[in-house]
Amino acid sequence: MESWADESDIRKILADCQTWAVVGLSNNTSRAAYGVARFLQGKGKRIVPVHPSAETVHGEQGYATLADIPFGVDCVDVFVRSELAGEIADQAAGINAKAVWFQLDVVDPDAYTRTTAAGLTMVMNRCPAIEWGRLGP
Repeated sequence: MESWADESDIRKILADCQTWAVVGLSNNTSRAAYGVARFLQGKGKRIVPVHPSAETVHGEQGYATLADIPFGVDCVDVFVRSELAGEIADQAAGINAKAVWFQLDVVDPDAYTRTTAAGLTMVMNRCPAIEWGRLGP
């Protein structure tokens, strides 16, 4: 298994991260981010929508960027294309997040190296809604 899908890292993030910034989350109900954010809320997690439109989603105020969030974030959950995801991972380190989670089909090995070297836990190419059944609290 790839180092970026380590089961102990997945367990740690699912158990310990309470506030999840969901990058790419909007009110588009057909997008995966919408359903995953709802799932995380149902598990007691606070979700924070991060999208250029800064929409309120699932009752939570949205922000245009990670830097705009005026409180701490535990995990940055990334629903953008792989070629854009590395920059988001770098921003997550800049806001002192504890973890970064790249969704299914989002992979950037260089971002993984930088992010883990900065001390963050990182998972790539996985979905927390899927992993919860296997490894969740």
